[in-house]
Parts: sequence; structure tokens; C-alpha cells
Amino acid sequence: MYLIVGLGNPEEEYKNTRHNMGFDTINKLANDYNIEMNKQKFKAIYGMGTIEGEKVILLKPQTYMNLSGESIIEWVNFYKLDMDKLIIVYDDIDVEPATIKIRKKGSAGSHNGMKSVIQSLNTENFTRIRVGIGKPEYKGDMINYVIGKLPKEEYEELQKGTELAKKAIVEILANGVDIAMNKFN
Repeated sequence: MYLIVGLGNPEEEYKNTRHNMGFDTINKLANDYNIEMNKQKFKAIYGMGTIEGEKVILLKPQTYMNLSGESIIEWVNFYKLDMDKLIIVYDDIDVEPATIKIRKKGSAGSHNGMKSVIQSLNTENFTRIRVGIGKPEYKGDMINYVIGKLPKEEYEELQKGTELAKKAIVEILANGVDIAMNKFN
């Protein structure tokens, strides 16, 4: 069984923001594979289903971005999950908009949500898919850049990245992370 986690902030308030590209990816998977995201446990909204013959839990932590690890560690411990069965999708300012990068391990960079995840799991060895959102014009505007509402055209452009992330997850489940990295990076 795979745990596929999208990082983001509660959607009522933060829908259509750059910081919710992980949630947007999970929503696309849930929609395409008829997985109802209507259950709550361990500070998260989740749904269970099957993608490419693999049992999956799709997860959207509700702890707010910077505490994402608090929810994820509870899921990992409850299901005694191996790290090779964990996939985390999140926004990244260091990746070009409408593109993705897949890695099998690595640091959190400047992403506070990933810092929380790595600290809670006590490892960097899990698959992550970084959805590009680009950088703000002014570094001092970072908070507003990631959680501010987006113009419709820009949001639609960024959704190309979440679509790629969704396809990459399906590829990982079907053929493994190495093939997905060769195909999408």
C-alpha cells in the first residue's frame, strides 16, 4: 500500500494558491480514480482506493503546511509504512512553473512543510514530487506569493504542473520511481 500525500493548507481559506499545488494534485488523482476524499483521521482528510493495481491512501494533512509532518508520521506509524511506499507532492519555488521534479531523497530546501515532514519522519529517504511555482519578483514578498490568491490565468498555467505530477504518480505506481524520473525530469 502507498501513502500519497499532497501538502497544502486548508482549502476553504487557501484554495487556488501556489502553496496548495500538492492538494490540487491529490484532488486530480481522487477525481480520476473515483476515490472519495471524505474521511478524517490523524489530522488529515483522506480517501482509499486503487491506482494501477496498487492500494493507495490519498492524504491531505489539515495541520497547515508548516506542521504537515505531525499528520504524516501518524499515518506512517499506524500502517508501519516503508519509506519506499511514501510519495509526497508539494509546491517548490526553485522549479519552473508548470513543470515538476521527482527525487527519491533530498533535503527540504527552503520549504517549511518539507522541513516538518523530514523532521517528523527523521529521514530524507522518500519519494517527492516538486511542482514548480516559480519565484516572487521580490524575496520579501514570499509569504504573500505562496498563500495569496492567484489570477485565473496564472492558476491555470500552474495546473499544468499538477497534471504532470498526477501522471508521474501513476507512472511510479505502474513502473517505479526510476522510470518516472527518466520520463518526467
